[in-house]
Amino acid sequence: MKEHPEDVPVVGIAGSAGGLKAFKALLSNLSGEMGMGFVLIQHLDPNHKSILPEILAKDCPLPVLEITDGMNIEPGHVYVIPPGMQLTLLHNSLSLMPIPKDKRLYNPADLFFQSMADDRGSSAIGVVLSGTASDGTLGCRAIKEAGGITFAQDSDSAEYDGMPASAVSAGCIDFVLNPVDIAHELVRIVSHTAPRPSQIFLKSEETLTATQEQLNKIFILLRARTGNDFSYYKTTTVKRRIDRRMLLHKLERISEYILLMQQDPQEIDALFQDILINVTAFLRDPESFDALKTRVYPKLQENRPLDASIRIWVPGCSMGQEAYSIAMTLIEYLGDRAGNYPIQIFGSDIDESAVEKARSGIYPETIEDEVSQVRLQRYFHKVSGGYQVNKQLRDMCVFAVHNVIKDPPFSRIDLISCRNLLIYLGATLQKKVLQVFHYALQPGGFLLLGTSETIGSQADLFAMQDKKAKLYQKKSVATHLNNDFVFRENHNPVAIEVPERGDDLTLVYSLEREADRLLLETYVPPGVIVNSDQMVIRFLGRTWPYIEPSDGAASLNLYKIAHPDLVVELRAAIHSVIKEGGKIRKEHVRLKVCGEAQRVNIQVLSLGGAIRNEENLLVMFEPVTVSSKEQIVTDEAEGEQKENLEALVARNSELEREVVTTREYMQSIVEEQEGTNEELRSANEEIQSTNEELQSTNEEMETAKEELQSANEELSTVNEELETRNDELARTNDDLTNLMASVNLPILMLGSDLRIRQFTQAAEKLLNLIDTDVGRPIGNIKANIDIPDLESEVLDVIDSMATKSIEIQDNSGVWYAISIRPYKTLDNRIDGAVMIFIDISAIKDVDKIKQALARERRLATVVRDSNDAITVQDLHGNIKAWNPAAERLYGYTEEEALDLNISQIVTEYGQSDLKRMIELISEGEKFEPMQLERITKSGEVVQIWLIATALMDDEGKPNALSTIERVAH
Repeated sequence: MKEHPEDVPVVGIAGSAGGLKAFKALLSNLSGEMGMGFVLIQHLDPNHKSILPEILAKDCPLPVLEITDGMNIEPGHVYVIPPGMQLTLLHNSLSLMPIPKDKRLYNPADLFFQSMADDRGSSAIGVVLSGTASDGTLGCRAIKEAGGITFAQDSDSAEYDGMPASAVSAGCIDFVLNPVDIAHELVRIVSHTAPRPSQIFLKSEETLTATQEQLNKIFILLRARTGNDFSYYKTTTVKRRIDRRMLLHKLERISEYILLMQQDPQEIDALFQDILINVTAFLRDPESFDALKTRVYPKLQENRPLDASIRIWVPGCSMGQEAYSIAMTLIEYLGDRAGNYPIQIFGSDIDESAVEKARSGIYPETIEDEVSQVRLQRYFHKVSGGYQVNKQLRDMCVFAVHNVIKDPPFSRIDLISCRNLLIYLGATLQKKVLQVFHYALQPGGFLLLGTSETIGSQADLFAMQDKKAKLYQKKSVATHLNNDFVFRENHNPVAIEVPERGDDLTLVYSLEREADRLLLETYVPPGVIVNSDQMVIRFLGRTWPYIEPSDGAASLNLYKIAHPDLVVELRAAIHSVIKEGGKIRKEHVRLKVCGEAQRVNIQVLSLGGAIRNEENLLVMFEPVTVSSKEQIVTDEAEGEQKENLEALVARNSELEREVVTTREYMQSIVEEQEGTNEELRSANEEIQSTNEELQSTNEEMETAKEELQSANEELSTVNEELETRNDELARTNDDLTNLMASVNLPILMLGSDLRIRQFTQAAEKLLNLIDTDVGRPIGNIKANIDIPDLESEVLDVIDSMATKSIEIQDNSGVWYAISIRPYKTLDNRIDGAVMIFIDISAIKDVDKIKQALARERRLATVVRDSNDAITVQDLHGNIKAWNPAAERLYGYTEEEALDLNISQIVTEYGQSDLKRMIELISEGEKFEPMQLERITKSGEVVQIWLIATALMDDEGKPNALSTIERVAH
């Protein structure tokens, strides 16, 4: 049965500068039997035609194709992105899209990986190879969230480790290996799994087979290691994560995985991270933030006192993007009013590493795709490797490790944003968490959930405000939060004894809260909490008349809003506590309130490090009342002093003058200090302005650097292609050199300008060439062979593009056939001529032989048909030839005659004439025709007329004789 194409696992491989070498190493170790489709995403120069498919095809055992729009993925094939395009995957179809004009938005690896994660889910595999910047990081995060597997090239083998290092630092990479090992790991994963490669990863509805007892063992190991109980998380989610970890370790039975967890605690940490899925983004789901701006933020400032802080809680905050996003949108909504309200945003998560990243506020450059340029410039500043949230937002957001299931919740919260956390929890945990949220919220507070989450059965606790954005508001109903709420191994809650009257618990709780409030109001003196700059950050109780607003611009500076009579004592006490620590108390400090003299005790205490990196002070004002006994003593003293009234008046006037003088002096000091502060503030603003200009310049330089880096990556890719082509040309040149040296044939290559390009060793001797003749015109060479009109012949071949052949004889008499062919380039352009010299002397000799044979055949015909007897004899008289006429004349057949000597058919009287004839012919003299006697086979003597002719050898010497004989009449 043919596998459905959408079941084929897809391996996305991304690279940039230095990626070509890594691609070749990885692909050369793959196999066509893996059943996977491989898609290569390379940063290419959009203006340069790529030869990447041709280069990779030479080392890859699989077919390599350049992608066309709408192409379907088939297993056992490699697909390469074309230049100037981005790529996405939908239902097994590859779709090409043009690259954006803004190069900062050009992240082809992220785009394809994210679409692959959406399309293939858990059967997606992402590989990040050598390259600069951070393309591929967000894509790998999406693949990891979908349950797929991710690889990154290690820094030792990567020529540029920017891309793989960014993905690794983001915590979304499963394997960090060199390209060869990545290929081997892919092969091992396929060979370890079921017969069909599509079964490498489980679908959303598929989970591994495991008993509840086995899962409980895993939950116990997780709880012992991390302190978190996952037994009430959704079983399907937990099982898929366990199966993924088993696949990575190539384990088939869950018992083997439990043993691995017992032996390797780091595997517990890895499973913990996989279950958490710390994946989020800035300003995710814009409609949710629109709902906050239209429905929540306006309510937060309605009838809110200026000293009442806005408190927001983001449980499951991951790396802080959600908390910072709320901070940005809230500041934008409040505008100039943002300074009127203290804003506190609490981000919590059970993953300590994620919380640390949230506190640092440093994010990769890929957030440019999530945050607009305006917000980047306003809320972030550039740092090495990315962006950092500015101090204003970091001061508003407080992050802590917190388990919403078991830890005490934050209280008096105005808004809770808990998105995509409940989907991982079972129904029991969801119910408990929603009760915790209801308890934590202020009356009328808001709850924001993820787009795929609801409050379920807790509709009695929350009212729907925006169905699309999943925004709810707290209902005013009583709830009971039991902080000892735990679960047993059998997943049943611990039994809680409930009183017969269900309202008793609520009543007890209300009494305790009311008692605490009355105690604070009755016995705790009023006061304020100030920071290290003596700015009031919290008012405690009713602070009038010790704290009152002053004329002019509103301020929270303690010295400006404190009663004038208390400023000197406050300064001294606070200065002493800051310098020496501990606490200090000023007793019976006098002040006038509405014309009446009062006394107050001032106590200043250090709060130490209650808030990290801050030194806060608690200032309390304890009113002092004058007793009746003290008042009587005062009256008696006044009576005695009446006698010295004038002296007392004078003394009092003097003291008042001293006080006024002291106050004026202290006021001058204060004014001078304030003037100095204003100057410092002005200088600081100028420095800050300069710093902003420098920051702007730095950002421009960073932008230019990014553009240069992008161009450098493209040039690097082109350079790698050219290097590969140079290697091929070098090999081709070596092949040509060896061929020219091995061919024992004169070959001469000429350019279109008739200058010599190449020649063989055989051509050196024939044409009288030396090595330095390369580049010289052929007309300047004095060859050993004369070729008439050579230059015109070659030009005629170049112009007509037709092959021409001519025959020439050299100075030594050797014949050559010269073939002149046009020299064609790869693009079928004529760029010269090639001359090949072929020795045809042997062919010429064969022709001569053929001509001689033809003559001999003609002569043989004449001899055969002649009426005269014709014979051939050597100089010893042995008969060598005998024609039919001789057979008829003498009666001997040709076979019989060839065994005779001529002397055997000559009479005794004719022997002397025969001898004289042979001698004359042997000496080269002429023999005149004569009449002789011959004896036939029958013994008859006949008179013949004989004509003898000498036959010559190659040197012109007689070696035989021919006779013509006829009967004399």
